[in-house]
Amino acid sequence: MTTTGVTIHSSQYPESVQRDLLASLRQRRINHKFHYDSLKQTNKWLALHEAHSPARTDRNVLDIYEGAFAAAAERITSKRLNVIGLGCGGGQKDTRLLMLLKKSRRDISYTPCDVSVAMTLVARKAALEVLPAKNCFPLVCDLASADDLPTVLATPRPSIFTFFGMIPNFEPENILPKLSALVQKKDSLLFSANLAPGEDYERGMETILPQYDNALTRDWLMTFLLDLGIKHRDGRVDFGIEEGVKQLKRVSAKFRFLNAREIQVHGQKFKFRRGDSIRLFFSYRYTPDRVSKLLARHGLKIQDQWLAESGEEGVFLCKRS
Repeated sequence: MTTTGVTIHSSQYPESVQRDLLASLRQRRINHKFHYDSLKQTNKWLALHEAHSPARTDRNVLDIYEGAFAAAAERITSKRLNVIGLGCGGGQKDTRLLMLLKKSRRDISYTPCDVSVAMTLVARKAALEVLPAKNCFPLVCDLASADDLPTVLATPRPSIFTFFGMIPNFEPENILPKLSALVQKKDSLLFSANLAPGEDYERGMETILPQYDNALTRDWLMTFLLDLGIKHRDGRVDFGIEEGVKQLKRVSAKFRFLNAREIQVHGQKFKFRRGDSIRLFFSYRYTPDRVSKLLARHGLKIQDQWLAESGEEGVFLCKRS
């Protein structure tokens, strides 16, 4: 029998998850982590990612990641490195970076870090194509609420933190201080942001809306509600563009109730009337200038950047200011 060690941070202990779930339902704003909670949700997200993510469908987007990985491998000269994948997802991008680092005969360890046990195991499996199992240390945690990660992830080795496809789903003023606290002077951050293409920010938002407003995304988001006892016939998922913070716009998905529904979760009742809504999801879209200014406010400076020809995605290599 083969076993795998996975470290579970207290932010994902059952009592923490229960508290966060009840808070999400009371506030009618669902914490994004609950869309990755089960193997079923993980598989649906992976299918959605394959079908609609520019990183999977646009050759040029793949090329900008390749360029970023090659530059990082060349610039970071330490022979002993940690690669820490914050929000590792399926681990495909992290694994490609590991391959390039390994070519220079470095001693590398990898920590796939995600809110989902299933995701960390998928990322670990991908990384085992490059690294031995003894060099992989899966960590399950909630980046939004784990305040001791600088201690948990502390190491004498320099680290490369990756943060791919994650910033859209966080309020920037909540997550960027956490990233800043993690990245020390010896470390590097490879960071990607979904962008609104073109000179007209509003029109760029409208251009990318179909990447979210589609059947696969609805199916993925509805899984959370169905597991709670809400039915398809109780309402519908609507997508739109709304104002966020810091003059940023975001795509938002809300479930609007067409029928009254009552559910019971962990002994608490939640009643929804016709016309009520729950925000299931949001995704901020940036511009390169907005990314640079936000990072600078939190002590992070862009050393280099790679932008897709479509204008829909960017990868940024960052260090502490």
